[in-house]
Amino acid sequence: MTFSWHFLIDMGIIGGALMIATWMRSKIKFFQRFLIPNALTAGFLLFPLYNWVFPLLDMGTMSLKNIVYHFLNISFIAMTLRVSKEKRRSSRDVFATSTMVLSQYAIQCFLGTIITIILIKTIIPDLFPGFGLFAVLGYSLGPGQAFAIGSGWEAMGFEGLGSVGLTFGALGFVWASFGGIFLVNYGMRKGWVSKEEKARIDERNVRQGVLHRGESIKSSEVTNITNPEAIDPLAFSSGLVLATYLLAFLGLTGLSRLLGLLGNSGVMLATNLWGIMFIFCGLTAMVVKAFLKGLRIEFIIDNQRMTRISGFSVDFMVASAIAAISAAVVAEYWIPIALVAGLTGLATTFTHIWLSSRVFQDHVFYRTILIYGAATGTLPTGLALLRIIDPQFETPASRDFMISAGLTFVAAIPIILTANMPAVGALNGTLKPTYQVLGLYTLYILICFVAYLLLSGRRKFENPSSIWFKRLG
Repeated sequence: MTFSWHFLIDMGIIGGALMIATWMRSKIKFFQRFLIPNALTAGFLLFPLYNWVFPLLDMGTMSLKNIVYHFLNISFIAMTLRVSKEKRRSSRDVFATSTMVLSQYAIQCFLGTIITIILIKTIIPDLFPGFGLFAVLGYSLGPGQAFAIGSGWEAMGFEGLGSVGLTFGALGFVWASFGGIFLVNYGMRKGWVSKEEKARIDERNVRQGVLHRGESIKSSEVTNITNPEAIDPLAFSSGLVLATYLLAFLGLTGLSRLLGLLGNSGVMLATNLWGIMFIFCGLTAMVVKAFLKGLRIEFIIDNQRMTRISGFSVDFMVASAIAAISAAVVAEYWIPIALVAGLTGLATTFTHIWLSSRVFQDHVFYRTILIYGAATGTLPTGLALLRIIDPQFETPASRDFMISAGLTFVAAIPIILTANMPAVGALNGTLKPTYQVLGLYTLYILICFVAYLLLSGRRKFENPSSIWFKRLG
């Protein structure tokens, strides 16, 4: 009898790389000083193997791509299902979070499209006119989403764009991790976090990433909702997450079939929706949580185990995304990739820090770090960065981000609906649709700017030369 081992072999390889990366961080000062996530190190260890060694053994990266796509969705479900113990929720914080996320969508789309148009008009006339959209697809939406939508463009006749999307997603992780780690360290030196939190981060087990004999980490007591004799509590929590994922899949499948009745435009929209499956998963998780609350059984949701499921997914997903970078694709598109990825990364970093430090009123640094990671390396990387300074997700930063996801999704629908316009224009030999979507992105920037003026109050233009509004967040 023949069984398929491809997925488990890749999971085992990633697991081994994570073990080696953990050992490296425990021993090497460089990784400890800059708090390099073990998953990022593991991905770079595997990158040359999956590009030049494993292909000789007929081993591809399809399992890695599946891990990236599905584990992102699973991590989003697990975090959204968590039940907040706080009774009061600030609608202002949720709106502010959505505004900051959406502003980066707009900036990345706008700048990426501008760079693409310039390249088409100068040195790369045959460049795909929607290339600049990979900035938001790979950075804010993630490698799974960028790969899915890029593959949709491949089906329209534009070769190699699925791999380009995956490359942008992986570069987003690199940018988010190194940039985020720099920001965490810089913020601690500048007093953007409390002295108590800085002392906790400087503890040996945090820097090294491992515990030594006789050491332990204090955390709130885990309450078992189920009797392990009947079903293991982790299995129960995992079952709830996977069942929610199935509901999201069935729901989007039904919606895709309905959209298919509208013709080619409906099919294209359905393809794009599969590319942002993680948002649909978040919305489904919100419905499931509301249903459980309606039945008054939301106590069955174990927040700590949901956090661990999300953490597991994040680590394996980040390592897989880095390992799955195609060196051949990078070599072919290195000029537009470098320009779009580099310039949009810089713009995202500086604009986000400047805006967020003036928009948020509490837990400012926590919210800024989370959204920065989400806007460059997707939500899991944002959560990984937040985990450095908020290991148990005790601040409202992650909760408000999850709640804001629905509002952000609705607000971003026009961007999703118009994502294929540059591709359609290219098939017809015109850049007119590209200029039209550029106008849309300009409108988004203006709307976000108005929202910023409303949210920032008297801080809106104070000390404009300083990237960070000086106060303890």
